[in-house]
Amino acid sequence: MSQPETSTAAANDLVPKRRSTSKIWQFFGFKRDDHMQTEVKCKTCKSRVATKTGNTSNLFSHLKAKHNDLYQLCSAEKSSSSGESTLVHQPKQQSISSSFESITPYPVSSRRHSEITKAITRYLAKDMVPIATVGKPGFLHLMYTIDKRYNIPSRTYFSRIAIPQMYEHTRDRVMLELRDVEHFACTTDVWSSRTTEPYISLTVHFIDKAFKMRSLCLQTAYFPSEHSGENIALGLREALSGWNLNEARLVCFTTDNATNMIKAAEINGWPRLQCFGHRLHLAIENAVKGDTRISRALGVCKKLVGHFSHSWKKKEALKKAQRELNLPEHGLITECPTRWGTKQQIMERILEQQRALSQVLSENRSTRHLVPSWQDIEVLESVNKALKPLQDFTDALSGEEYVSISFLLPVLRLLNTQTLAADEEDTELTCSIKTKVLGYIEAKYENPATQTLLNIATFLDPRFKKRLHS
Repeated sequence: MSQPETSTAAANDLVPKRRSTSKIWQFFGFKRDDHMQTEVKCKTCKSRVATKTGNTSNLFSHLKAKHNDLYQLCSAEKSSSSGESTLVHQPKQQSISSSFESITPYPVSSRRHSEITKAITRYLAKDMVPIATVGKPGFLHLMYTIDKRYNIPSRTYFSRIAIPQMYEHTRDRVMLELRDVEHFACTTDVWSSRTTEPYISLTVHFIDKAFKMRSLCLQTAYFPSEHSGENIALGLREALSGWNLNEARLVCFTTDNATNMIKAAEINGWPRLQCFGHRLHLAIENAVKGDTRISRALGVCKKLVGHFSHSWKKKEALKKAQRELNLPEHGLITECPTRWGTKQQIMERILEQQRALSQVLSENRSTRHLVPSWQDIEVLESVNKALKPLQDFTDALSGEEYVSISFLLPVLRLLNTQTLAADEEDTELTCSIKTKVLGYIEAKYENPATQTLLNIATFLDPRFKKRLHS
């Protein structure tokens, strides 16, 4: 083996000796976790070589006995250099104070210690990382490598002191920002965590002094009380009061279509607007509900997803078929019951991978029954054609960096005149879905108070007022 190949092969697992100039050290190194560099390893045979600090005699002896070709190479390089000795050239000796300073931990009250602790706290909070991370060996090694003088506090410190302090600081900054807000809108929802604990969230939307749209999630509070309209109304009023927000300045209160949310808005006397995404979800669920053709086709899709999700061999076979058929190497999509878009995405992916799926499933008699029939494919194509264009509207009306209420009237008109309008090439099923979705949505926005709110918002938006109110 030549010297360059040896160095390259060993570079991945051994590190060179610090502050060394002897040619011999290109053939030896230390493990990455050997911070004190006490155990010398041969890069070629990976065996340990006993040697005193700074002494290279044993290293030359090891090369001569075990790797003579490398020994000859090193001797030639040594001879060609100007009077290089076999001993490592020692750097200038550090003073005692400098040596102690390099290994003395930062005082807890020091600026550097505070900066690193705040950065770790922000990392835990911003990326929602488990607090136990600060005690994991990998994280401790990372921090030691970055700065050996920093001693990381315990997880208890972060959970009881650092994170609460960061929250209080952030809360004070947000309250200072909200103090100058003239008008604002809110969105809220009641939901349960994976451990079925109930919470209520509150997000405020406003335009700051720089005329920039802002959205701030003020709180996600534990809400163990019964989720009645009265309790929700009281909880929301207390939340606004806790952030010094005047109810009289609330211009719009957006929620889903739950009965308790509607009642809460009525009790507080707040102008309410239903969430378009939730409305659209219910409209689509209503349009496809009760149709046996769609139920069967969706059932076939779910069986396909389940079959390929539980077998890595089938996944590999699918990838192979995709390459043979020049299809995108996409995996199948799992349905999320609360997101209507996943139904459409599942259908679209099945249609995209239809040939690859059929090829894999047809190879085994026990899975041939999972191959979608031509009737199922027709249904999936019809449903996908009706629902796919609606995904863009959900995305457009779910943005937080721009006002979306003024989009509603233009979107409703566009749905009526183009997106959900009957087309000559549509199948009977596609036409039926379009008609049901459009009818449901239009009926939910017939309320006079809602129409007034939408008219004002659209009229004030310079992008639409001339075209919609001319």
